[in-house]
Amino acid sequence: MSALPRPFLVCPVCVSALEVTDRTLACALGHRFDAARQGYYNLVTGKGSPFEGDTAEMVDAREQFLGSGAYAPLRRAVVEAARRRAADTAVALDAGAGTGYYLEGLVADLPGCYPVALDLSKIALRRAARRLPGGISLVWDVWRRLPLADGSVDVLLNVFAPRNPDEFLRVLAPGGCLVVVTPRPGHLAGLEAVGPLLSVPAHKADDVLASFGGALVEAGREDLDYVMSLPRDLARSALVMGPAARHARAEDTAAAAHDAGAAPLEVAARFTVQVLARA
Repeated sequence: MSALPRPFLVCPVCVSALEVTDRTLACALGHRFDAARQGYYNLVTGKGSPFEGDTAEMVDAREQFLGSGAYAPLRRAVVEAARRRAADTAVALDAGAGTGYYLEGLVADLPGCYPVALDLSKIALRRAARRLPGGISLVWDVWRRLPLADGSVDVLLNVFAPRNPDEFLRVLAPGGCLVVVTPRPGHLAGLEAVGPLLSVPAHKADDVLASFGGALVEAGREDLDYVMSLPRDLARSALVMGPAARHARAEDTAAAAHDAGAAPLEVAARFTVQVLARA
């Protein structure tokens, strides 16, 4: 991990500044958090979180799917949206970073930025820590007070992940931006042959904007639509990597994925990429 560009991490116990020493985060009051062998830091204390992070199966499926390039157009759109408003030395937080795929794309375009991957899944952050050796990966629950100082984040990414509007507003720097990706109705249409899909409500992007109560304004919006031709194994990964996996029977998706001689599925990708900035 590179040296922090400026003090911005805070202790989840006492809210004092966290300093980096070797592979340890520590505050002046003596609270310490050692890096796991895989490189991430677990800041969750006490009883932990009532929510579950992504499982090993979900993370493996995501790695396979993202590694195929199926979401490469989306990553390009996210990176372009962020870089239009970000300085090269920005602190970039991905709240719900998963394996760090989108932050990795941003670092490639803005090599001076400092990436912060935040996710509840230790399994996902093992991959993120490898992908982002110059940044920091933190196990944390986005619904709790974020372990970052007020106004410390220049670019905040939120891709298919929960949003905590109050905390996002608190940590977003003056002049900073929030880049949000949400699915649109019809996203992943065509995967029904593999397993059940979750419905996507209409006007989801409008609801995101409204959730900030006028504190942020929409500085940009792009609807991105394309068709993915997915072999059956990738089609199953597309289903298993997301929340729909919790509603699908493993034996059914496995059988559909290994349907001998089955043609690739034509699957819709339908996203909205929003850039929100302070009013």
